[in-house]
Amino acid sequence: MSNLAARVIVAVVAVPGILLLAYLGGYFWFLFVAAVFIAATVEYARMCRAKGAWPQTASIVVGGLGLLAAFLHERLGMDAAALTGGQIPLPLQWQAIVWVSLLFVIGVLTAELFRDKDSALLNAATTFLGMFYLGLCLGAAVGIREIFSPAEFPVSRMFGTAFPDTAQLAQLSRWGGAMTIAVLASIWLCDTAAYFGGKAMGRHKLFERVSPKKTWEGAVWGFAGAVGTMAAAQALALPFLSVVDALVIGAMVGTIGQIGDLVESLLKRDAGVKDSSALLPGHGGVFDRFDSLIFVSPALFLYLDFVVFA
Repeated sequence: MSNLAARVIVAVVAVPGILLLAYLGGYFWFLFVAAVFIAATVEYARMCRAKGAWPQTASIVVGGLGLLAAFLHERLGMDAAALTGGQIPLPLQWQAIVWVSLLFVIGVLTAELFRDKDSALLNAATTFLGMFYLGLCLGAAVGIREIFSPAEFPVSRMFGTAFPDTAQLAQLSRWGGAMTIAVLASIWLCDTAAYFGGKAMGRHKLFERVSPKKTWEGAVWGFAGAVGTMAAAQALALPFLSVVDALVIGAMVGTIGQIGDLVESLLKRDAGVKDSSALLPGHGGVFDRFDSLIFVSPALFLYLDFVVFA
């Protein structure tokens, strides 16, 4: 089976399920992102070991899941209050992120005292990188979907009331699903346009030292695919976005997302591996498939939170 055929088959099987989870949001999307995070962490740790480092894989998983949960802050607080019949005092979201991060740093350095795995400096450094590169960035992917909760979304501005009714809450959930799906679609179409555009027109190498097959022509096609996808999504399903916001988000995916792909290629080249794993035929590993989402999610989350919904 050709590499392209394998890519298409895996995409046809996996994409509908991923889009459904993105649309449903809440704990469904959280669990999917958590699964991506755990799989990518295992692949990342394997790459580190190829360089002689021994990151604390279990610590990355535990700490990273804590960061992912921090982006569920409002949902967890409301559900806990509903279950117990009273208000549960929880730290603010930023406080939860800071506390998880501080405890993680202290715990990792303390754990290195009891490990006999060559360089403690190298082990701790790769553990910290895995936690914040994978955990914090994928936490932002959870945050993008969770912005569309009544506690985070500017309900008064959009609906004219601070207390939305059932229909408005359903609309809010649909917008959140559509936004997350649009981000995924723009990333995937960026990747597809870059692949075929580079195949057909690629002449000038983009970053030969890191990824010899990528070209400037392919990158431009990928950028156009991302921007075009977000522009179409805004017209069809994202009325809360202005045209300018949609174009900015598409441009962020088309640039930062492709940089994320190059960053992961740099790590693989340094580790001497072609793919992070062979888990997904034609795609490599989970880290390979979601490298752009990992890198672009913090920028998109911050843009939505501080610009679009400020």
